[in-house]
Amino acid sequence: MTTLIQHPPAAAPAAVRRRPSGLTAEAVFIRRSITHSLRDAEALLMAVILPTMLMLLFTYVFGGALDPSGGYVDYVVPGIILLCAGFGASSTALYVARDMTTGIIDRFRTMPLRAGAVLTGHVVASLLRNLFATGIVIAVAVLVGFRPSAEPLEWVAALAMVALYILAITTLFAAIGLAASSPDAASAYGFVLLFLPYLSSAFVPVDTLPVWLAWFAEHQPITPVIETIRSLLTGTPMGDSAWWAVGWCVLLVAVAAGWGAWLFRRRSGRR
Repeated sequence: MTTLIQHPPAAAPAAVRRRPSGLTAEAVFIRRSITHSLRDAEALLMAVILPTMLMLLFTYVFGGALDPSGGYVDYVVPGIILLCAGFGASSTALYVARDMTTGIIDRFRTMPLRAGAVLTGHVVASLLRNLFATGIVIAVAVLVGFRPSAEPLEWVAALAMVALYILAITTLFAAIGLAASSPDAASAYGFVLLFLPYLSSAFVPVDTLPVWLAWFAEHQPITPVIETIRSLLTGTPMGDSAWWAVGWCVLLVAVAAGWGAWLFRRRSGRR
């Protein structure tokens, strides 16, 4: 009598995990970063309060000596806007460094995600957060006497310039967060960049500075951005500042994004 031997059914092939289509991963991480920003309300509050305090300080304490006519607030507001963007964007370095040191990236490595989605979430959330803070700073500036003469299209161009600058500085801070060994180190490295607006035309005209410092202020990236925003909002001469401003910002985005992508692949073990 022949015995029938039944073989166990073949195991079903493991399901292949596919990467999310489109920008699904980016949308998830943008929402994650925005949620973290809302929970960290103190950081957002300080990003608004510190530039506002500086604006009030320069307007009411130094403004009378720098411009007895009382128009100093119109001069200083464009620089304060970039200070606001810098303070807000600096927290990106801290958030990125925290992600890299808490082990959450190791968990993300097990998922079928694009490596850049994590950084995209941080950068876009910072852009939205800083545009909101910039709007508050401009509103406070109007309350203390800022009187822009910009037409609607000039306002759009000025806000676009601010957004491009925020994108550039945030991408750079994200790369710094990846390069730093800890959140504390990232905060310290990023703090150095916050001094650049003080060495520009943000608070005084460049030609009033010592010759060696005037050369640096004239050729660093912050000055053409400030002069472009100042020209659009208050009608001062622009010259070729807009071309330099856009060029500097695009260059910073390209260099920082490339550096950040390389650092992320290196630190997260991706190829």
